[in-house]
Amino acid sequence: MTASRLLALPALLCAAVLLLTGCAGVTVGSISPAEYLAQRRGDVLTTGKLSTSAQEVLRVIGSDADLCRKNGQACRQSLADSSGITDEQRLSALSEVWLQVALAAGKNGGASAGPSAPETIEAWLESARHAYAYLFFTARKPRDRAFEDRQTQVRDYYNYAVQQAITGLFRRYRQDGRPDDSALPRVPQVGDWRIDVDLSALELRPDDPVPQELIPAASLTFSGLRNTYRRDGFGAELVVATNQPAVAPHPATTTAEDDTPPYSEMPFPGLTALVRFEGADLRAVLATHTARIVVFDPYRTSTTRLAEQDIPLAANFTSGYGLWLARSDFARQALRSLFGSADGLTRPRIYLMQPYDPNRRTVIMLHGLASSPEAWINVANEVLGDETLRRRYQIWQVYYPTNAPLPINNFAIRQAITETLAHFDPSGQAEASRNITLIGHSMGGVLSRLLLSSSGDKLWDALLTSYPMQGAQQQRIEQRLAPYLRFEPLPQVSDAIFIASPHRGTPFANNRVARWVANLITLPVAMLGQLNDMSRELMRIAPGKQDIGPLRIPNSIDNLSDRDAFVQMSSGLPMNPRVRFHSIIGNDTPGVVQALSSDGIVPYESAHLEGAASELVLSSAHSVQENPLAILEIRRILQEQLLLTPRCQDIPVKLPGVGAAEGPPCSP
Repeated sequence: MTASRLLALPALLCAAVLLLTGCAGVTVGSISPAEYLAQRRGDVLTTGKLSTSAQEVLRVIGSDADLCRKNGQACRQSLADSSGITDEQRLSALSEVWLQVALAAGKNGGASAGPSAPETIEAWLESARHAYAYLFFTARKPRDRAFEDRQTQVRDYYNYAVQQAITGLFRRYRQDGRPDDSALPRVPQVGDWRIDVDLSALELRPDDPVPQELIPAASLTFSGLRNTYRRDGFGAELVVATNQPAVAPHPATTTAEDDTPPYSEMPFPGLTALVRFEGADLRAVLATHTARIVVFDPYRTSTTRLAEQDIPLAANFTSGYGLWLARSDFARQALRSLFGSADGLTRPRIYLMQPYDPNRRTVIMLHGLASSPEAWINVANEVLGDETLRRRYQIWQVYYPTNAPLPINNFAIRQAITETLAHFDPSGQAEASRNITLIGHSMGGVLSRLLLSSSGDKLWDALLTSYPMQGAQQQRIEQRLAPYLRFEPLPQVSDAIFIASPHRGTPFANNRVARWVANLITLPVAMLGQLNDMSRELMRIAPGKQDIGPLRIPNSIDNLSDRDAFVQMSSGLPMNPRVRFHSIIGNDTPGVVQALSSDGIVPYESAHLEGAASELVLSSAHSVQENPLAILEIRRILQEQLLLTPRCQDIPVKLPGVGAAEGPPCSP
């Protein structure tokens, strides 16, 4: 045998062995961490391709992703009929395959396609149905698969399919020109599916606003909000845009005859929606064509009962709030109001950040000069993002005309708060009417302090000193001015947080730029009408003294001056001793001793109040309420309030027409 034949012999032997063993060769490679995660967690929602799990099931039944896409009906039938796979494999694969069908149908044009076409909605319902069956009607319970990636994927298929099915149904409902009499679409039939709607968990009222849009919360992103707060769980996270405007229309008058309510509930409420499929076992669920949409308020309901299990509900607590701020145009209107434009704000409005809840404590926020609820963008979001605070508090935001003098706003805000509380809690017994916390920034802090103060006769006596009067003339003027010069603390308030508040005024209001702006500020005719007659009469009583005394119809910048007579007198008024208060103060003057420091607008000596339960001074300019450390302090204070021994059982709540009511003992 030649040398070349000897060399070729090992190769021939290897070839023979490979032929005898069927050429079963395996090679080994490696993948990166990113590729590993993509293999484990990539699916039709994240990559547009079926997941590794679904492809494995298809290969077991002799199919693959390409064959399934080409002949979808046969593929789905094979999955449904095959006895070589488990129920979990079958149902999870079918949910994903139906999801792929729905995604493709939603992107297509034509009369029989599109997101609201019956065929598309039916595909979403099929995807949701098979995910629902996988989660609740297979041998293992959701808790048994808690650490499995596949269950998380299938839950996402259900949530997304429900989101798309419901929004598609809503669009179909609106396109059909149905009457605007429902909080959600009532489309009784789509293809073979009968659709029912259960709104009982929402506790709707006859005067609730009518929905105009139904928006997936996950589709919204916001600039200006630091965080989006949500809760993982079961169900579709939705935002309803109602027929109520983002900013309620403001009447052109502030007279007593105007009966427009001063309050508005959130025009973009968040909802969590489920689709339940009729049937008590797997066979019945897979056979049914009846689907019930069940809708929840995520602030009131965190779990629901499904298949004899308590299931956590998904929720989004930021998107409705963010959408409201984005569509409100508050910044522009606040400036129009400051300069007295005809379409500006003429009296306070109170916006409820969520549906009224009698069992939650109320936090009322008051913004500062030339501002609006936008001043609290991240404060409100971070408070409601804290689960403990979200469960125990509700936020109301006061939006008021910042060009008005302090006495007018003090009186008008008192009226608005009292009327709002009386509307939602006529008896004054609810926890929402007790233990109220006021949070005020800048001028809003000054107003908050006035809401907690007792004027006695101090302001009225000061007026008599400057404008001596007697007899019928005194009675007439006293009757007109008493609401502005005589007031007592709001009895419902137990706590307050003052932020960068010029309680004793600020010299900044006297500088050239501030005076120039003050000269541009115009009070609306409707507001001037309340006091012009009195102003003229006072001028007749004491000509030449019209620029002294506590009530000379100043504008807001005048009132913030440390030389202003009203501010000088009101800063010494006693506060309700039962109220526990805190101060948060900015310091934008590094190297200056604290007593002489300032946030650039408000000096420390004006913001500081003796007797505060706590005081925090931060390196910050005047908008200190947006400082993350200030927000953490607000959260700390609110959490602390829940732990303190309650004092509200000793505070009588007086409401119009109801009298004094001794509320039930407060429990932390």
